[in-house]
Amino acid sequence: MAADQWFSCHWNRLERGNCNHEEKVILRKTIMQCVWGMAWVLPVTLQAAILPLEEVLQTVRTQYPPLLAAWLQQDVQSGRVRQAAGAFDPTLLATLNFRPLDYYEGANVSFLVDQPLLSGGSVYAGYRVSTGTFASYERKDRTSPSGEAVAGARIPLWRDRAIDARRANLGQAAVDRELADPLILRQYITFHRAARIAYYNWIAAGQRLHVAENVLRIAKQRDEFLKKQAEAGAIAPIVLVDNQRLVVSREIAVLTAQRRFDAASIELSLFHRDRQSTEPILPSRKQLPRAFPAPQAVDQLQFISDRARAQFRRPEVREIDLLLVKGEIDKKLANNNLKPNLDLAMELNQAIGNDVPKDIENTEINGFLRFSVPIGRNEAKGRMEAILASIRQLKQRRQFACEQIVAESDNTFQEVQTAFEALEKTSQNVKLARELEEAESARFQEGATDLLVLQIREQATFDAQLQEVDAYFAFYRALADYQAAVALDAPASLLVQK
Repeated sequence: MAADQWFSCHWNRLERGNCNHEEKVILRKTIMQCVWGMAWVLPVTLQAAILPLEEVLQTVRTQYPPLLAAWLQQDVQSGRVRQAAGAFDPTLLATLNFRPLDYYEGANVSFLVDQPLLSGGSVYAGYRVSTGTFASYERKDRTSPSGEAVAGARIPLWRDRAIDARRANLGQAAVDRELADPLILRQYITFHRAARIAYYNWIAAGQRLHVAENVLRIAKQRDEFLKKQAEAGAIAPIVLVDNQRLVVSREIAVLTAQRRFDAASIELSLFHRDRQSTEPILPSRKQLPRAFPAPQAVDQLQFISDRARAQFRRPEVREIDLLLVKGEIDKKLANNNLKPNLDLAMELNQAIGNDVPKDIENTEINGFLRFSVPIGRNEAKGRMEAILASIRQLKQRRQFACEQIVAESDNTFQEVQTAFEALEKTSQNVKLARELEEAESARFQEGATDLLVLQIREQATFDAQLQEVDAYFAFYRALADYQAAVALDAPASLLVQK
């Protein structure tokens, strides 16, 4: 038997008296326990239905596609670091030299593994073997029948010693990986601000709809009263018609408010998502909080602390600092390209086997020194000029970014303070408008005033309530702007630890 059927059956038994005293006591206790259980469960259910702001922000962090796409930028840059590191991968070189139409039909084959070094230059090692006949002056191309081991190194002594193109690319790729953090942080802050505004706009739209429905309800209730008055001849029929016109106009206002609420709900659904499927969830009116949270102004000391921390919490300054690091790498590379080439190469050849010809050395060490210098060097000089100008640009941008952060922090703080004061005034205005409306309604019931004056009072209350809703939304929008300006939402994982 279902619980509601059991409850109804035994309640009827109690009412009819079809049970003894002991059964009555047991049934009363059981029914009271059920009632108390429902009393505890009902508030929890209603409370769970309300959509809190933190739930929306949590789904933004974990399910919002644009933010998830932003986080993937770290993977993109990590892949590019690995790509740049690939320039230092060892390379297998295989060479075959042969002369099919020459008098001397000698040929040689070599296999070398070349390994670039992070410190500059490279080392290599391998094996070389020759076959056939060679001229007497081609002794270097001839090896023992078993071949020879080869090892060597190329060492830059001037240009490319401290930095070269490969190391510069790897360093810049590493900086680009760090640059992903401020780029993600900028979007993180932007999306949190947008989610807050969408949430409070949703509450404001719900409050406007509630106010419009309430003023419509008053007009409809008065319509019933005026019908009786008109039938009794106490008022002119035109008064009833005027109130009916008012009902229609307020029904239009309800439709408009309903559309605004639907639009706000759809906008909020982009941020509020299912934790499993990540699909948008359209919030219902039942999930609306009964009112806006109690507003609190930002304390002056808290603002000073927030503004000071905003200098390193905001992404703009760190982004420019990392771009300056990239500029310094470019500067070092450009300065390197202005230097002459002076490279030292050493090679060791070790014959293999016991059948080494007498005219071939068992162990041979050769050294090479190579020097070259470009005559004009206009390309390197022009690149250096462009890089130095770019660095100066970045320094100017950094100075302005710091000033802009301070200005935005100050401006949004003042906006919050002004919105808070305006909210207090609008709340006072609503209170006074309600007092006037209630007094005018009482006079109307007594016949001391007419419907037109009462309508004016009701409209004034309606306008005051809408102004209060707008003031609440303006305050929380200003608060969202302030929180974004000082980067209160910035996660520690995206900040420079200081």
